[in-house]
Amino acid sequence: MFPERFSNLPAYAFPRLRALLDSFEPGGEVIHMTIGEPKHAFPTFVGEVLAESVQEFGKYPPNEGTPELRANIAGWIARRFGVTVDPDTQVTTVNGTREGLYNAAMALCPEAKNGQQPLVLMPNPFYQVYAVAALSVGAEPVYVNATEATGHLPDIAGLPEDVLARSALVYLCSPANPQGAVADRAYWETLIALGETHEFQILADECYSEIYRGEAPVGALQVASEMGADPERVVIFHSLSKRSNLPGLRSGFVAGGPESLRRIKQHRSFAGAPLPLPVQRVSEKVWADESHVEENRALYLEKFELADRIFGNVPGYMPPRAGFFLWLPVEDGEDAALKLWKETGVRVLPGAYLSRDTEAGNPGKGYLRVALVASREETERGLTRIRDCLYGQ
Repeated sequence: MFPERFSNLPAYAFPRLRALLDSFEPGGEVIHMTIGEPKHAFPTFVGEVLAESVQEFGKYPPNEGTPELRANIAGWIARRFGVTVDPDTQVTTVNGTREGLYNAAMALCPEAKNGQQPLVLMPNPFYQVYAVAALSVGAEPVYVNATEATGHLPDIAGLPEDVLARSALVYLCSPANPQGAVADRAYWETLIALGETHEFQILADECYSEIYRGEAPVGALQVASEMGADPERVVIFHSLSKRSNLPGLRSGFVAGGPESLRRIKQHRSFAGAPLPLPVQRVSEKVWADESHVEENRALYLEKFELADRIFGNVPGYMPPRAGFFLWLPVEDGEDAALKLWKETGVRVLPGAYLSRDTEAGNPGKGYLRVALVASREETERGLTRIRDCLYGQ
């Protein structure tokens, strides 16, 4: 009576966490460090723009975004990555990157690749929507472990030729959630060249690209353009959730080759929900403003430096290059999360809940994911408790 295609999906990470922790009393003042929900202030002009455009809730909005919004997104791509895209044919809005990442697979994944069931490659650990998108289109998800040995990015180039030949899509998150690793220009060049050779598309999830320290992360579309790759090879996904502290706005975009975007827009015209016009008006202004992004990044930089000071002597600690998570090494993530909750009240996520078991093991089992989204003061309290409880320092 019901489909089997999703029968092997495990429980989502946060129900698993509640089952692990909630039957025990916290060992102190509760500090939540599990969910990557930004807590910094969003731009002050958001409320003003929303109020000015509130009457537009009475209109049906354009599915692909207002001309002004698409123009501002194209302008941001040009400023940030040095790539010119046509706002009419190469950009569309989406309800956050999760919706875009899911529906892109629906629009772009072929029914077969070289006469066989297509494969969709993704890093392990990974954003869980990648897996359900693959299953939804009848493809086989392939979890490519991203470990310390691979720089916490999946070694796609090391996969067998027969796997690459069947690959239709590759999801890659850079900066990576949860590890904070960044794909450099050489990594993107290798992956894009493989895509050219084996004719797979790269779905680049870049929603953490504006939270970094040091040099700004290079973009997938940027490298593809520099290489002269097929314009359809790379599709990028961005949103205002992390960049601008507006996760509840659910405003993002997809950009790429004109044929890819034609197919995505056609699919969304039947199955997607457009952003309400007042949300689009807010988004127009937010994409055009960079000062609040710089202020936001400075706040995260303070917390990066705080984490380095607190965990600098912990063996295996990896200072995050970007994003807003710590990927802390422990013997067993579930045991460590439970101990931390029972003894200190700090709530973190076992890394295994973001990963899948493979023949080589579960790459998240020996880690905790810790979100650095709260105030500096609360973050310092939480990190200090983690260090003292788990590492005895």
